[in-house]
Amino acid sequence: MRVPVEVMSELASTAPSPARGEEPRRDFLYLAAGTMGAVGVGLAVWPLIDSLNPAADTREAAAVDVDLAPIEAGQRIAVKWRGQPVFVAHRTPQEIARARAEDADQRLIDPAKDADRVQKPEWLVVVGICTHLGCIPVGQRPGTRRGDWDGWYCPCHGSHYDTSGRVRKGPAPRNLEVPPYRFLDDGRVAIG
Repeated sequence: MRVPVEVMSELASTAPSPARGEEPRRDFLYLAAGTMGAVGVGLAVWPLIDSLNPAADTREAAAVDVDLAPIEAGQRIAVKWRGQPVFVAHRTPQEIARARAEDADQRLIDPAKDADRVQKPEWLVVVGICTHLGCIPVGQRPGTRRGDWDGWYCPCHGSHYDTSGRVRKGPAPRNLEVPPYRFLDDGRVAIG
């Protein structure tokens, strides 16, 4: 049986409207479903966001405390910070005087004053990675080659650094980097 189009449109216009009170209930259901969906997405995405945080061992290595008391004048030590060697040198008065005397040297590849590279003149803290290709310079141990300026010498390509960690000769384009550090007291320094 076929129903004429006119009758169908008449039936559609006389269809009962939703009962009173059904619209707010429908709105509540939409709101509840949307909220549950948002909570579900948040619970699914949280592990991904949490995985972007640094690991516990990385957070622990963010700062390294170094005890300076056992380091005698003229001695150098290396500590590990963020997977990189950091050289801590207890400079002698002669090394400090030589570094300051060479501040005005026009032959410095990367000019920097000694006073700008240290917080206390007797302590030099630098990252022990050559700025040329990332080799580790020698000169930490007594008896090893320290280069022409009595600082550090990079055996990979022959860069020479002075007692302030400034590059003096060779292919290295920049001085040894000074990491962020602060003295906790007279006998301890925090690197990082």
